[in-house]
Amino acid sequence: MSDVDGTEPGARARLAAFRLADSFLPVGGNTVSYGLEQFVQSGAITDGDDLREVLESYLRRQVGPCETVAIRAAHAAADDLDALAQIDETLRATTLAAEFRESATKAGRRLLEVEAQTGDDPVIAAYEERVASSDAPGNYPVALGLVAARRGIDAEEACLLHAHSFVTDMLGAAQRLLSLGHVTAQRVLDDLAPVAADVVAANEGREIDRMEPFAPLVDVHAMEHERADRRLFMS
Repeated sequence: MSDVDGTEPGARARLAAFRLADSFLPVGGNTVSYGLEQFVQSGAITDGDDLREVLESYLRRQVGPCETVAIRAAHAAADDLDALAQIDETLRATTLAAEFRESATKAGRRLLEVEAQTGDDPVIAAYEERVASSDAPGNYPVALGLVAARRGIDAEEACLLHAHSFVTDMLGAAQRLLSLGHVTAQRVLDDLAPVAADVVAANEGREIDRMEPFAPLVDVHAMEHERADRRLFMS
């Protein structure tokens, strides 16, 4: 069955997923490096092989056991604004680095604003109002889980597109920091695809109260970045 505009619902959902995974989406992904800038400045990353190893650590220790868990929880609670706000607060409390908290809420607020202004979903609009009035943080994974659910994108696909977007954003940052070649960047992206799929599957059953991000060196570099005299990225 087609929607009133003649588009199949499944096609609409897939197109929405493509848009959410696109760097063209104005949520500020090109302004953050999530501590990658400090990894490069410290000499820990000098080439594509180093970068692949560090990004795999991000996926396995941060994105998978924390952010994809929040996405799934928000997806499941997409009709309950109070539950969404609680998930949002839990994610904020779990995120140690101040710059990570700031960049996550800025991106989430931008996503909710774009969706509220370009769509007509009442739940997204209502949650955007709560976030705008500071009744909820508006972390990006929570906003993404909500938007995905309301757009008909299943939870697994939302988690996969988030992992993909995270890696592409980091590769974009690395190209500016390392003069990384386009082919090398694509090779790293391809190498990390099975890792992304693995971490999404591995954390499928993890509950929100068991979010366990554990990447101490990432947190240390993020805190160093906060005090750095010269910074190319906001995190």
